[in-house]
Amino acid sequence: MSCTANKPPAYKPPVAETCEDLIRQMERLRRLVERPAGLEGLELSGLSGERRQSAQNLLQYLALRSQDLRPLQDSLARLGLSSLGRAEPHVLASINAVLHNLYLLNGRQPPEADAAIVYTSFDEGADRLEQNTIKALGDHPQKRRVHIMVTMPAEAADDYMMVHKLLENGMDCIRINCAHDDSSTWSGIIKNVRYAERATGQNCRILMDLDGPKMRIGPMGSVPAVLKIRPFRASNGRVLRPARIWLTSTDSPEKEMPAANASLVVDAAWLAGLAKGDRIQLEDERGSNRRWRVKDVSANGCWVEAKKTAYVANGTVLSVSGKKGQKARCTTIDGLAPQESRIRLRIGDSLLMSGGEEPGRAAVLDDNGELLSPGRVLLAIPEIYRYVRPGERVFIDDGRIEGMVEKTDGEQLRIRITNTSKPVEGLASDRGVNFPETELNLPTLDDKDLQDLKFAARHADMIGLSFANSPDDVRTLHRHMAELGCKDAGVVLKIETGRGFANLPAMLIEAMKFPACAVMIARGDLAVQCGFERMAELQEEILWVSESAHVPVIWATQVLEGLTKRGHVSRAEITDAAMGQSAECVMLNKGPHILEAVQALDDILQRMQGHHSKKRSMLRRLQMAQEFYQAGPNSGV
Repeated sequence: MSCTANKPPAYKPPVAETCEDLIRQMERLRRLVERPAGLEGLELSGLSGERRQSAQNLLQYLALRSQDLRPLQDSLARLGLSSLGRAEPHVLASINAVLHNLYLLNGRQPPEADAAIVYTSFDEGADRLEQNTIKALGDHPQKRRVHIMVTMPAEAADDYMMVHKLLENGMDCIRINCAHDDSSTWSGIIKNVRYAERATGQNCRILMDLDGPKMRIGPMGSVPAVLKIRPFRASNGRVLRPARIWLTSTDSPEKEMPAANASLVVDAAWLAGLAKGDRIQLEDERGSNRRWRVKDVSANGCWVEAKKTAYVANGTVLSVSGKKGQKARCTTIDGLAPQESRIRLRIGDSLLMSGGEEPGRAAVLDDNGELLSPGRVLLAIPEIYRYVRPGERVFIDDGRIEGMVEKTDGEQLRIRITNTSKPVEGLASDRGVNFPETELNLPTLDDKDLQDLKFAARHADMIGLSFANSPDDVRTLHRHMAELGCKDAGVVLKIETGRGFANLPAMLIEAMKFPACAVMIARGDLAVQCGFERMAELQEEILWVSESAHVPVIWATQVLEGLTKRGHVSRAEITDAAMGQSAECVMLNKGPHILEAVQALDDILQRMQGHHSKKRSMLRRLQMAQEFYQAGPNSGV
């Protein structure tokens, strides 16, 4: 066999015709970009000089991406030239830079205008993005490029040290969700933030999200509370520690003890008669006989231990055997607040959804467990019952429950559950609802939003426009803010729907008329509305288009969710957080472990910025390469 049979074909240097053809393609592309379509239909008159240039770069980028550039990219890469893959912030300058080098490669003198653009205009777009990020989100942190935003829990209104520690450990901005709490709580949060700013010497921008046309399940009816008390068990079921129960009286100032698994209110006289070692007997709500043992007695109550799981409610009888010849002393549990009912849903179940004021309720079953009436939830939005049609899909609780509308009569929907994230999902109040296949045309701002806007206009640095769908939505917010005399606050466009995604370029141009603007990729609702399988491409396109307009992006929804809520993070969550390096800000939601999440995110972003800046890989020195060459190629490293 000939030793030359498998040799690759000899490399042939590019001929003049190849360069000439690429020059013609690039010149044609430049003409297309220099006169982008759509300028006539957009209102650019309200934009400043730099904003107008950003808007023109946005339109040039859209013109560029209206073409399939993959064959051209491959040809340019073969010559070692830029493939236009990082053209977002400076479209025309990128094209001119490639043309400049093609002219030189082909032995032609580049036009003077091209050389001027190459050397003076290339960095202007990146500089504008940097300046606009500072306007919207504040000065950059010392050790990283990307800001960290945290959604504030209600506890931050009373817990100053929580806010202080978050600011010390990497938080740069806060988000207040106007869908929750009230102006009193918001005022407390803002006061603590301002105190923490002065104490730490750090600035912290405040974003207040208007609720917008978010559809949420209304209140559920109350049911008597049933408290489950269970011991701590090993995986094999063996009891490692009994359940700790704190018994107190209605007159006691100590209603709860932090170390208790349960705190129960009982009669004061009965409680006073307990002694260490007494056995308390009861029949729980399932009819199971249980026995608790008194471990310690104090002036305010006593500690009791239980080695078996028990279900108790108001009226559950507790008894202690009397001395010989005496009757047992009894009391009943009191003071357990009613619980909000939840609807348990499985695949194939029916769910009723209706308007009005009557709270939702769980399904009604007969004594044999047969269904008498499906569970019903309240969704008090009249447009739903006018526009939704049978066969259209509905998603509840960020897609954890999926259903299909079976029937509608103008006042009520009957929904068949088609998918659940768990075998049995519990549906409670205040859960989001999405109808991705229904055109609802809900108002951008309702009466509550306008009332909340009055507060936000006085206190917030940025106003979040939830479910931004069209340029008219942005203009509506701008008009109301002008009427309130709010001239300094910026706007954050929250992209949560397919319409919002499609109309992003036009909305960006309207948003540029605010003192500052940013885009939030609200991935929860966006994934439900557009399909989880499309989420990766949607978030990439939002990043690219926003960068071409020199507008910062906030990467949001479920970032480090496991760490924030449960104290444990998954590998996928770490990778997702690292991808936030492509944005200008990453947002964390509230949770009991939010401080640990901020610290982890700060570390991840600092590490990643040595490898990536936006879409560009940064060729920092690799530790692996350094160790290889220090050890030598034959070391076996």
